[in-house]
Amino acid sequence: MPSTDKVQLVAITERHVGQRLDNFLIRELKGVPRSRIYRLIRRGEVRVNKKRCKPDTKLSLGDNIRIPPVSNVKETSSKVITPGLSELLTNSILLESDMMIVLNKPAGLSVHGGSGVRLGLIEAMRQIKNEWSHLELAHRLDRDTSGCLVIAKTGKFLKTIQSEFQNNAVGKTYLALVHGEWPQDLLAIDVPLKKNQLNSGERVVKVNTDGKSSKTLFKCLERFQGASLLEASPVTGRTHQIRVHCQYAGYPIIGDLKYGPKSPENMFKRISKLCLHAARIRFPDPVTHGTLEVEAPLDKYFQGVINEFNNN
Repeated sequence: MPSTDKVQLVAITERHVGQRLDNFLIRELKGVPRSRIYRLIRRGEVRVNKKRCKPDTKLSLGDNIRIPPVSNVKETSSKVITPGLSELLTNSILLESDMMIVLNKPAGLSVHGGSGVRLGLIEAMRQIKNEWSHLELAHRLDRDTSGCLVIAKTGKFLKTIQSEFQNNAVGKTYLALVHGEWPQDLLAIDVPLKKNQLNSGERVVKVNTDGKSSKTLFKCLERFQGASLLEASPVTGRTHQIRVHCQYAGYPIIGDLKYGPKSPENMFKRISKLCLHAARIRFPDPVTHGTLEVEAPLDKYFQGVINEFNNN
């Protein structure tokens, strides 16, 4: 960890190639709140090759990172993973190779620590095995979303898969249970989304003409009394994209406390978890150069909700 009382210049090695700047700083500046790290980046106090940068800047071999002095930092010890969480994550592995892990992320577990979360999924995974200590997230899922999550073991794979995400070469298919009867002919939603941050630090995304282009393809798989099960395939990868697009269409995802109705109907009040699951992910196989597809089964809670609708 760099000293926090003077400016540090850190050269990026192969280990960190392809990593996001914010994730790099979170690991380097242990004990510094994430909100403060983002503020340092926003103010231009963190520089990459003497230039201002953004939190999602991807690091390249040989990049020089200027890390400013950070005072009054209290070192916080990382929370130690429990045997139960270790077993849960190990049993959630869908695919593992020398370059990557594809995990069926449990709902309710943040992918990163911070903002009141002392131990996120990636920090926990790094503790399970010594050889996993340098694992990095290839992408992210919301805390309350379950399903396919790709984790990189090597910097080379991380750089490759993130480039494929940027070039829309990665296919993602979600299952979403929404309020109401989704129209059979509503096959796509293409409206721009803009991310806002409230004073509390909470991120809220809204449809806005000044936002980034965002498109999601939809297919209605099944209709129930007052609800519909959808297959959602995001063409772009914006924050909360599927959740906001469903809200915009008038059919918010059941269990969505952020974008769902403030006063849900009585039949939905008992559903306390977000019914959104990353069911499949497809990307170029780095070994065979064919297409690799991984599927994640629904967790017991989401499957139980669907079973109840089927039985009614």
